[in-house]
Amino acid sequence: MCGIIGMASRNFSSDEALDMLKRLEYRGYDSWGIASLIKDKGQRIKDKIIVEKHVGKISDANFTLSTLHSSLALGHTRWATHGGVTRANAHPHLDCLGQIAVVHNGIVENFQQLKAELSKRGHKFTTETDTEVIAHLIEQELKVKPLKEAVRKSFLRLKGLNAIVVMVGNFLIAAKSGSPLVIGIGKDEFFVSSDAAGVLKHTNRVVFVKDGQIAVLGDDLKLANISSGREATPVVKTLDWKFEEGEKGKFAHFFLKETYEQPTVLENIALNYKKQANEMAKLIGKSHGVFLVACGSASYAALAGTYLFSKVAKVHVNFSIGSEFNYLEDYIGRGTLIVSISQSGESVDVIAPVVRARQKGAKVAAIVNVLGSTLYRESDHKLLLSAGVEKAVVATKSLTAMMAVLILIAYSLSGRQKEAQGLLMKSAGDVREILRKKSMVKIKKIASFLKNKEHVYIIGRGLSYATALEATLKLKETTYIHAEGFAGGELKHGVIALIEKGTPVVVFAPNDETFEEILSNAAEVKVRGGHIIGVGPKNNQVFDDFVKVGDLREVTMISQIVVSQLLAYYIAIAKGINPDMPRNLAKSVTVK
Repeated sequence: MCGIIGMASRNFSSDEALDMLKRLEYRGYDSWGIASLIKDKGQRIKDKIIVEKHVGKISDANFTLSTLHSSLALGHTRWATHGGVTRANAHPHLDCLGQIAVVHNGIVENFQQLKAELSKRGHKFTTETDTEVIAHLIEQELKVKPLKEAVRKSFLRLKGLNAIVVMVGNFLIAAKSGSPLVIGIGKDEFFVSSDAAGVLKHTNRVVFVKDGQIAVLGDDLKLANISSGREATPVVKTLDWKFEEGEKGKFAHFFLKETYEQPTVLENIALNYKKQANEMAKLIGKSHGVFLVACGSASYAALAGTYLFSKVAKVHVNFSIGSEFNYLEDYIGRGTLIVSISQSGESVDVIAPVVRARQKGAKVAAIVNVLGSTLYRESDHKLLLSAGVEKAVVATKSLTAMMAVLILIAYSLSGRQKEAQGLLMKSAGDVREILRKKSMVKIKKIASFLKNKEHVYIIGRGLSYATALEATLKLKETTYIHAEGFAGGELKHGVIALIEKGTPVVVFAPNDETFEEILSNAAEVKVRGGHIIGVGPKNNQVFDDFVKVGDLREVTMISQIVVSQLLAYYIAIAKGINPDMPRNLAKSVTVK
């Protein structure tokens, strides 16, 4: 799985298709390919599909694309699931006759059964993938059914959560049951992509394909229900994201660009989210049982939310990692509120519990960054983060936007929204101060010290415990350093056995009720030889290195997070790692 692009209804060059595919590189991949339906000089469409496939990154490949133009193009970036990382296993995949090309995100859970059935009918398979089955299945159905019906019937036979785009005849046909697909509408042309970033260069008018829908792209757009075949009316939305948001501009990497955009994101939330925060606060206040459900970085925002609502609003909320929530579902019923938090809105580990919770009568609210995403559509109440396009795989501005929104909601629930707005505005200023040269010199120095370390430990208490876990994830996913985050009080319960001479330990020390105790924890580590890196408003003799952040009560955690982002970035640069595309990771996790 990973990234899908398609273009239909005017002459495209292979280079244009490649450019569109590059805009999905941030999702992560290990191989890629492009298929084109070519024309001859008389502009008569030949029944021939040209496929070019490569292993590795687009920027690393030594290749020359066909200069032929086409009215149809189809591309894919793949993370290997079924079958190794080879050119043969890269998408697109063809049928026996080379007249059907398929790209696919997801897993066909019954592919072995389908492959055995099709092999008995004479179909020859050339790859190890589950995706190739789809091309042969459509080929078989076309023997007895018209085009759209053959694709529809074939898709209905696939088990699992899947999204496919098929190039056949003069059409692109897209269908989905899980992974995201977006259709872009241009002037006499159509585009399809795994997310809006893939189409923004060409158009901001989009249709988000819903689960259980099939779309046919040719001279026009036709949408239908997969199960019944009945036509559906496309709902066209206009995105307010600008194409420039998906460009690096003066920055070397998207990671750094998106880190620098955080002050603007914070100010936007402080100034413009009064109504949304009040609505969400009222919803939480009247619910009987509230669960914050999220994965990855968003899960640490959710964990921070439990502390925020307890401390600020005196309200108890529960927290669960999305993939673990099905083991807690016995508590769900009418009156329960599930607050799902996600950047992409497409993580299957968050979507699955949301769907099950609604079936049990619970209400669902979404805090999400992508308009029209599956989570956005599946929720009864929506709060759009509006952090803009985030193209680095690791979360930066989307995470601080989540934190800011939760802070604003918690303060709104306690009737002190203006306080939160003021704190968030100060936070934006503090982040700008961190991003200035003086602080950056210190952060780069610490990054240079950490780059060759095998282990880094990060500790905090209260809200800073959640911050420590997020900082740990940033180091692991961006720099490949083994890092672990702990609650400061857990050190004596076994963790301190890991400390030896020179062990780096980052200590988040905000000026709050945790300050004296976290300093005591830092002293315990230092006396055993640990190298202490303090992050907080006040320096202390226990710190060997110190990065100053503002004293902003609960909002201090946002500045702490930004420091951890910058440390991760500069360590990655020092180690020669691309911080935008860490190995083995994808932006949206759409398979279990």
